[in-house]
Amino acid sequence: MGSGEKSLRLLIEKWLELTHVSPARVTRFSRMPSGARYVCVGALRPSGPLAIFFFRHDDGSWCVFPPEAGWPATKAQA
Repeated sequence: MGSGEKSLRLLIEKWLELTHVSPARVTRFSRMPSGARYVCVGALRPSGPLAIFFFRHDDGSWCVFPPEAGWPATKAQA
C-alpha cells in the first residue's frame, strides 16, 4: 500500500467509530465474480445494527466502493 492509503483496520475504525463498548465483527468475506475481495463488517450502534462493505482494489487499498472492473455495466443499443 502506498503511504496515502489506509489499512482496513483504520478504515473500519473511521467509518464505524469503534469503542471498547461497541466492537465490530467481520460478518462476511469472499470474492466477487470479478475476483475482487470484499469484507463486510458489522457493529451495533445505539440507533441499531450497521454493516459496511469494504472492497480490496488492485493497488492493495481498501475502499467502500468496489473496483471499477467489478461495477455492473450496461450497454447502450443503437
